[in-house]
Amino acid sequence: METAGRVIKCKAAVAWEPNKPLVIEEIEVSPPGPNQVRIKIVATAVCHTDLHRLLEDTSPEGFPTVLGHEAAGIVESVGPGVTELKPGDHVIPLFTGQCRECRFCKSPKTNQCVKAWADTGNSAMAPEKSVFTCKGKHLNQFAGTSTFSEYTVVNDLAVAKIDPAAPLDKVCLIGCGISSGYGAAVNTAKVEPGSTCAVFGLGAVGLAAVMGCQAAGAKRIIAVDINPDKFEKAKVFGATDFVNPKDHSKPISEVIAEMTDGGVDYSLECAGNVEVMRSALESCVQGWGVSVIVGWTTLHDVSVRPLQMVAGRTWKGSVFGGFKGRDGVPLMVKAYMDKKLKVDEFITHTLPLDQVNDAIEMMKHGKCIRTVLNVSTE
Repeated sequence: METAGRVIKCKAAVAWEPNKPLVIEEIEVSPPGPNQVRIKIVATAVCHTDLHRLLEDTSPEGFPTVLGHEAAGIVESVGPGVTELKPGDHVIPLFTGQCRECRFCKSPKTNQCVKAWADTGNSAMAPEKSVFTCKGKHLNQFAGTSTFSEYTVVNDLAVAKIDPAAPLDKVCLIGCGISSGYGAAVNTAKVEPGSTCAVFGLGAVGLAAVMGCQAAGAKRIIAVDINPDKFEKAKVFGATDFVNPKDHSKPISEVIAEMTDGGVDYSLECAGNVEVMRSALESCVQGWGVSVIVGWTTLHDVSVRPLQMVAGRTWKGSVFGGFKGRDGVPLMVKAYMDKKLKVDEFITHTLPLDQVNDAIEMMKHGKCIRTVLNVSTE
């Protein structure tokens, strides 16, 4: 492309400081360096992890920054050493990379990657490594992706090449929320046919977890949320029962135990709340119950009485649904194209990038499941 090798000036939503609205600015995006890919972002969605960094984990380190990590786009140019991607490829950037070479990548037991920890960590890229500048200042890169921008630069180990026929303004959701929830059920919990499940938190991740439980053959899926408006949506994805903790005077774990003769086989916490994490664990049946922490938070410690674990429950964590990104994301896109995976049903709003603050406010107040931001045309 004619822009290859040059700095690109483009529009981005910049978070200059925590707890403040994002500002649409003109930024400069550097050409890709060795083993890097510059991507034209077509669509990106707002995820609660973006809000967590902006509004909850408000430490000043990492600001100013460009948020965003759930996106899809087209490769504009590639740097030296990139062999599997070329300009024009349709891709999904990944906040969890896959080098395919380290002992973690070679193990079927995890989707962690040693190289990704250093290159595409979940916090922010150091300013001296930043590919973005604005008004003479370096901007930090969030989660190695920073997709609230018309262009971004990502390490090639954190880019999944996908079917060019897939609609980018839909499959962008596979870059985080859908994969994280769905995979937590099928890959991490390993939900079995005929089992009982409880999903705590019915945002996009929780609804995807409900969908994963159904796909795995669960016979009963209890959807738990304090917002009853989400129950009808959960039914679309396969939920069979609905519980609002506010409707009960006793702990929710006791309510679920009474509903299920002692507790569910599997529970998934998708709210990012440490109290809910404990409730999810205690909602599992003793002896073999498995509870998976999916929700993201960095603010508090989580605790539990040892007897809950001694009694035979298993507590697990899940990042990106256990998917090895470069291998798993294309398969998830294929499942969507084959009509075996719901994606469109998660999208409640579509807005231009200029209205990113409106999207943040809707998510903050529980008024949407996923809002997709149209960043640029294909």
